[in-house]
Amino acid sequence: MRLAVDGGGTAVLGQVLTGLGGVGKTQLAADHARRAWEAGQIEILVWVVASSRAAIIAAYVQAAAEICGTDAADPEEAAAIFLAWLRAKQHRWLVVLDDLADPADIRGLWPPDVRHGRTLVTTRRRDAALTGAGRHLLQIGVFTPDQAAAYLDTAVPEHHRTEEAELAGLASDLGYLPLALSQAATYLSDQGTSVAAYRRLLADRTRTLSDAVPEQNALPDDQGQTLAALWSLSIERADQLRPAGLARPMLQLTAMLDPNGIPQTALTSPPALTYLNDHRTASRQAVPVTAEEAVGALRALHRMNLIDHTSDSDRPAVRVHQLVQRATRDALGASHRAGCIVAAADALVLRWPAIEPDPDLARGLRSNASALAIVAEQALFAAGVHEVLFRLGGSLGDSGQLRAAEAHFRGVVQAANEALGPDHAHTLVARHDLAHWQGEAGDPVGAAQAFANLLPDRLRVLGPDHPDTLSTRNDLAYWQGEAGDPVGAAQAFANLLPDRLRVLGPDHPQTLSNRSNLARLIGEAGDPAAAAAAFSELVAAYQQVLGPDDPNTLITRHNLAHLWGKSGHPALAVDTFADLLPDFLRVLGPDHPVTLTGRHSLAYWQGQAGDPAGAADALSELLNDRLRVLGADHPDTLTTRSYLAYWRGRAGDPVGAAEAAAQLLADRSRVLGPDHPDTLTTRSHFARWQGQAGDPVGAAETAAQLLADRSRVLGPDHPDTLTTRSDLAHWRGMAGDRQGAADDFDELLIDCMRSLGSAHPVTLAVRDDLARWHERAVGDLGSTQ
Repeated sequence: MRLAVDGGGTAVLGQVLTGLGGVGKTQLAADHARRAWEAGQIEILVWVVASSRAAIIAAYVQAAAEICGTDAADPEEAAAIFLAWLRAKQHRWLVVLDDLADPADIRGLWPPDVRHGRTLVTTRRRDAALTGAGRHLLQIGVFTPDQAAAYLDTAVPEHHRTEEAELAGLASDLGYLPLALSQAATYLSDQGTSVAAYRRLLADRTRTLSDAVPEQNALPDDQGQTLAALWSLSIERADQLRPAGLARPMLQLTAMLDPNGIPQTALTSPPALTYLNDHRTASRQAVPVTAEEAVGALRALHRMNLIDHTSDSDRPAVRVHQLVQRATRDALGASHRAGCIVAAADALVLRWPAIEPDPDLARGLRSNASALAIVAEQALFAAGVHEVLFRLGGSLGDSGQLRAAEAHFRGVVQAANEALGPDHAHTLVARHDLAHWQGEAGDPVGAAQAFANLLPDRLRVLGPDHPDTLSTRNDLAYWQGEAGDPVGAAQAFANLLPDRLRVLGPDHPQTLSNRSNLARLIGEAGDPAAAAAAFSELVAAYQQVLGPDDPNTLITRHNLAHLWGKSGHPALAVDTFADLLPDFLRVLGPDHPVTLTGRHSLAYWQGQAGDPAGAADALSELLNDRLRVLGADHPDTLTTRSYLAYWRGRAGDPVGAAEAAAQLLADRSRVLGPDHPDTLTTRSHFARWQGQAGDPVGAAETAAQLLADRSRVLGPDHPDTLTTRSDLAHWRGMAGDRQGAADDFDELLIDCMRSLGSAHPVTLAVRDDLARWHERAVGDLGSTQ
């Protein structure tokens, strides 16, 4: 920073240091002036406290008297004499105009732009009027983490330096603001508290920022103001700029949201405009506040360095220092603060699309909603659970952050229980969403149990025919199937269908969804041909009710194509997906998750139709797009990696497939957790390619370890658990124990018949494997004889 102020070793005649109050502009100016004087670069130093035009003139009058011997009665004349003296080439000089309050105050009073003189200005303003005539505007920011660490290493008492990690956390808590770090170091010294205790004080939302700084008479380094008082003056000045009276309420809105980036569209939305109109500090206007005036308020705050407003980008946004936010929130009364929180939440919801085609926008909205939820406390539960909390949780899950979505809704349920009671409609909705994301995060058994627990409460509170009650029955059946009971789940959907027909009618989307789930489970229970026939009827119904381009119609066509493949017609599935993909692209666009899923399915059936190398090539291209659109850790991206490894193995590279599965296993364990079904599936794939790469003993060991975990997580009768038993028996046989493999398949077939039925695909596969291994075992016996 010194290098920038000094001009990098070149002669910079006019510098304007601008930045948020508290970044240390005055200290930088003083340091520059001292070193210039000590180095003999200047002969005359004039320091001006530029808080007003009168103060500037008074300083010039004093300088004229001391330097020029002027005793003019007219202050303006004396100031002119001083400026004329500066212009004359007599001495090398530096004039520092510290804390310039308003560019208008210096009009006609700028020191001359001459080679033998230098001018240094510090100000919280960054108006265009401050540049020109050889002056360079230099934005002063906060410390870097290393600079903050170096400062605290010298500023805090020695016994605190052992708390290195806590000091780094404290610097982050204070946003690396120099003034805040200085006052924190003084507080630590005066109060004798630990750094950890001080951080807890800062985090305590029942306390204000003023509770965490020294008293006024104990401020360090001749500081005259606390942080809150320093910014209060800036806010007052911003509020006087056009459009008058809107800067303060606009800053209040920004104080509730993400300091690292608030979408301008939220701050110019109707809820935000209503808040600005209701809390305008100037005289109320007859015409409501407009979006243009809201942008003007942002520019006023930007000019005062209270925010950073990027207005010249495709997505205008606002950044604001976290301590400015804290001080602004502290100044609000409880009811005012609650109203501001709700207005900010309403603004986010209004700008939150139901479908999130823009990942960057979705990330920004989630960040803002998360920041709002932290400061809101009970304000978002005053009239029920605010919609922004449901949007946040759903967006977390849809973006692939499954465990984060589950944790979010767990917190919402707890808060709703406390604020609204267990029978409030929104509490029940939050429990429903929690159960859903619990299942998606890898606990289908727990999800089914959660829906089973929710159903009696919805029956009691809402009645049997309420749509939410029917939805709970629907999701209970779904997760029952995911937990390993497709037959029971199909029966539950069959029982639900008449009630949905009676209550909602045959054309209601939920009735059609019920039929879709029932058809899907018929296929999973072992009759894909019947399921495909049911989906053929559903496609016609969706087209008639919702139209051919409705996403639900397209998804139903997708499911039908998949079932055609499952029923033994992979080439037909390929042709159908090839016909469907252009409609996905036309209706949803190339980056929509459903379009990407369609490409994935097309590649899968391309492999099943006999072209594993082509499937691998298609999945490799898809992976690039999923990485770009969804990110490396999204479950769909990980799924594409899984099948890419699979088809590479099928195309003749089992060693490469095993290596890819091992790498994927580490990432799925990290992202989804070790017990998520997808993680367990990756372990299953690794065992397969490990064996096919020439290590059947290792594959058997991997399968044995997986069997213990799948039995624990999914239960002993889950199809995936039974499939793992089949894999273990297979690799046991491939490792040389053919009779043991045949015996294992004997026992397994009995369990499959009992739990899945004779027509289930797993049962049929086990029956085939049993016959094969019996034949091999008999062959071994014959060769021995």
